[in-house]
Amino acid sequence: MSQIQSRPLSELHPGDEGLVSLVLAEGRIRQRLLEMGFIRGAHLRVEKLAPLGDPMELVIKGYHLSLRREESECILVSSASPEEDGGHDQAGGHH
Repeated sequence: MSQIQSRPLSELHPGDEGLVSLVLAEGRIRQRLLEMGFIRGAHLRVEKLAPLGDPMELVIKGYHLSLRREESECILVSSASPEEDGGHDQAGGHH
């Protein structure tokens, strides 16, 4: 279980946190996501979902933004929870 599992951002729920591991989008959409801060290792937190689950509101790099489901499906995230990786923080810090 030492392998980190990535999943689409669209699968996260309010209160969930994660680290961006990969942006699968291409072209202008990819460029837009990168400019908004979706770069590898960026920490994010899902704040809330619209009534039908689209769009989702999240916080990344200290600011709130909304993403459509189509966009959030193109962003892979890994767990930001130290409990899920055995409690070891790679950088030696505490959360």
